[in-house]
Amino acid sequence: MLKPLLLSLAVLFASPFVTAQEAKVYQQGEHYDLITPAIRTTNPDKIEVVEFFWYGCGHCYTFEPLASQWKKTLPDDVEFKGSPAVWAPQMELHSRMFYAAEVLGVFDTMHLVLFQAMNVDRKRLSSENEIGELFVANGVSKEDFSKAFNSFGVSSMVRQATARAKAAKITGTPEMMVNGKYRISTRKGFSQSEMLKIADFLITKERAAIAG
Repeated sequence: MLKPLLLSLAVLFASPFVTAQEAKVYQQGEHYDLITPAIRTTNPDKIEVVEFFWYGCGHCYTFEPLASQWKKTLPDDVEFKGSPAVWAPQMELHSRMFYAAEVLGVFDTMHLVLFQAMNVDRKRLSSENEIGELFVANGVSKEDFSKAFNSFGVSSMVRQATARAKAAKITGTPEMMVNGKYRISTRKGFSQSEMLKIADFLITKERAAIAG
């Protein structure tokens, strides 16, 4: 009984602005799932939060502004990463364009452009040429795009993202993973905003575990 009580108190007093009503204790199996075996994180000095998404997912499109604002509130000991999901050939292309944007240093611009292209403009982005046109329209040369898109580095990151999603047993998007141990999915029946509250809870849980 002592550990659940200490965890409840840690969540309650993590912020002076958290009320007793907001300091909800979420339950494994009901609100989140344990990932077994746990997945090794990139930086052991940080609590890693991963969002699994797909540019063609309408729910991911509506989740993006919520997640973007939430990321700004994360403390220094938390690291957030996006991880494109892949379970179909077309999604491999979309994973590749995500990492190409990162390599080219245009992620902040292209991330929203790619979301809008698929969800608002209804573009399928089913070929390298079609994807390349968007990059060129946003200031990237065709040569630089092609080089990054087909690079060994991007291919390696796509393989890692695919393996990560498989190891986390991702079944849809958006889903989140906290420190390689916990998976959060709205398929359990809660809202996207609640998804972020559960992530906050698990971050606090991990921080307490690391401390003691």
